[in-house]
Amino acid sequence: MSAEATNPATPGPIVPEAHRRRSRPRIDLRRLGRAALLGSTGRGRLPDAISHVVEAHRAHHPDADLEPLRRAYVLAESSHRGQMRKSGEPYITHPLAVTLILAELGAETTTLTASLLHDTVEDTEVTLDQVREEFGEEVRYLVDGVTKLEKVDYGAAAEPETFRKMLVATGNDVRVMSIKLADRLHNMRTLGVMRPEKQARIAKVTRDVLIPLAERLGVQALKTELEDLVFAILHPEEYEYTRGLIVENAARADDTLTEIAEEVRRILREAGLQAEVLIRPRHLVSLHRTSRKRGKLRGVDFGRLLVLVNEDADCYGVLGELHTCLTPVVSEFKDFIAVPKFNLYQSLHTAVALPSSRTDSPEGTPTSGQVAEVLIRTHQMHKVAEAGVIALGNPLAPPSEEQGDSDGERVDPTRPGWLSRLLDWQEAAPDPDTFWSTLREDLAQDREITVLRPDGGTIGLPAGASCVDAAYAQYGEDAHACMGARVNGRLATLSTVLRDGDTVQLLMGQDASSEPSREWLEHARTPAARIAIQRWLATHPSPGDTPEAEISAAPLRPTVDGSAVPLSGANAVVDEPGATVRLAGCCTPVPPDEVTGFAVRGGVVTVHRVECAAVARMKDAGRKEVDVRWGDTTECRVTLVAESFGRPHLLADLTEAIALEGVAIVSATVEPPSQQRVRHTYTLQLPDAAHLPALMRAMRNVPGVYDVGRAQRQATTP
Repeated sequence: MSAEATNPATPGPIVPEAHRRRSRPRIDLRRLGRAALLGSTGRGRLPDAISHVVEAHRAHHPDADLEPLRRAYVLAESSHRGQMRKSGEPYITHPLAVTLILAELGAETTTLTASLLHDTVEDTEVTLDQVREEFGEEVRYLVDGVTKLEKVDYGAAAEPETFRKMLVATGNDVRVMSIKLADRLHNMRTLGVMRPEKQARIAKVTRDVLIPLAERLGVQALKTELEDLVFAILHPEEYEYTRGLIVENAARADDTLTEIAEEVRRILREAGLQAEVLIRPRHLVSLHRTSRKRGKLRGVDFGRLLVLVNEDADCYGVLGELHTCLTPVVSEFKDFIAVPKFNLYQSLHTAVALPSSRTDSPEGTPTSGQVAEVLIRTHQMHKVAEAGVIALGNPLAPPSEEQGDSDGERVDPTRPGWLSRLLDWQEAAPDPDTFWSTLREDLAQDREITVLRPDGGTIGLPAGASCVDAAYAQYGEDAHACMGARVNGRLATLSTVLRDGDTVQLLMGQDASSEPSREWLEHARTPAARIAIQRWLATHPSPGDTPEAEISAAPLRPTVDGSAVPLSGANAVVDEPGATVRLAGCCTPVPPDEVTGFAVRGGVVTVHRVECAAVARMKDAGRKEVDVRWGDTTECRVTLVAESFGRPHLLADLTEAIALEGVAIVSATVEPPSQQRVRHTYTLQLPDAAHLPALMRAMRNVPGVYDVGRAQRQATTP
């Protein structure tokens, strides 16, 4: 069975009566079970069992055609008839409860129809073809999207592969995940009769995967209740303690939060602003976090004020009045209307306190703990804040007028940026275990930034992402050829952490032999980057027998826009037919250096300076030397190390000096300063090897540079 047993004794959050939101009472599932079996199902008349669903649905969609719901209920009830939940309730109570959750959030008819049928294909003889014939392709797609894969076919991989399948389906229609979230919420509500170890396992998956998905889809109403239910299972002692705090606060005679709410109503009324001021109690997990952050809680900490208005402009009008008449806490102000969160959320956040006549502070500043948080939003913003993508209706339908002025990602919830990236990297996840662990890691990153490309495009990344992540987000596996970046117009290393609003120009090459550095893994935060780098490293030889930074015989010359074009053939020549020559990065030989070569895998000959430490190591390992000579071409690549004292603009001055010598920079790294000294490493393409001494002199002449030499890496023990 897909759903777990009902446990009426499972505790729910305690909400003080004065703060309880007005809503219809939760259904009596036992009565609902009997109604499901005995209620009328005659054609043209709605069964009694779905009356609650119909009532909730009509509140949001008064003109909806209810016939699909009637037919879906008849099919679901007849298909599940005889199946029972572990509590002894008829199984039909589960799809009915899931559908009611979605109806109260404002889901449209197609979603509710699929929700009623969401377990039929998995648990009954109903087939997807039958669903399509009766209800159409959209309903069939949604039902298929939430249908689990069989353990008999997938074994231990069934759960991760089911989530992979569900996420791919969500990429085309987010209503799939809406149904799954409501399904998990009802199962969590009714989890009490399961064995403790199974409760814990389901709660952990809910915490690591479903709750972050609810957050990213903006479905706060589901997310907050899921958090509280998980909290009760995984942290029962802290859960009970927090419930006790709520009970204790409800018994207090004074209520500062109510007093501030009344003052806010008076201020807005006198200002002629039509607004609804509500007290919004904190849910248990939110209160627990507040308790850990602030220590002893005051009355104002148990809730926040919610001010609802009709127009966007009224939000700022309310904000101005509150900041004028009350004492604002400027550091608490956030404008999520001008800059919405990536999960559709829009609101103004602020915090205020009553003036001195209403507090214990003679100076008129807020008394410690007596500051009330205030959320200001329109009714439409509030609807979206609670229901997220569910409030936006059918993603396959044309956008409504009220959505038409929004940006593309908010108008089309079918493929928000984070979901597109998730779907991209999941294709590259080689096995279920890697997918499962990487999915949890990705979903744990709950804040996004947006960086700008020079062409005006944008790249969405998780907070803390680096230039490496930006490269793989923009170019996929072609990012192996990334040579560097410019961040806000200045040269930057690939390890540079990006900030929201940065402009990033990625300097890319087109050399087929370009390869990522193992060090990039230390700076890659996104799964897409990490998986691509790890896959490349796994399919290429270890650096043990090929120097780590070998240089291709077909080097690149970066152009002005950061691209690159192949240069002419190799400088070094060997008498091995068909062999590819590579100049070793450990010693960067150039004419007229005395050189030798060694054959490595794939018919490649690496060329080293004879004094290179790697030469002795390879000889000791029994490697056969290959005769190498310099060809007619004088073009060469070399790696130079510049030692300097730290000062502003040194990097810019050095790169300018190199450019003035007519030398192309292939790559550059700058190590963190140590005792005011900085080490720069440049890989350079020289048009003529004879020009190397002049280049090194020009670099030494840059103020602050006290030494320039050829790079010489230490050989590693095989």
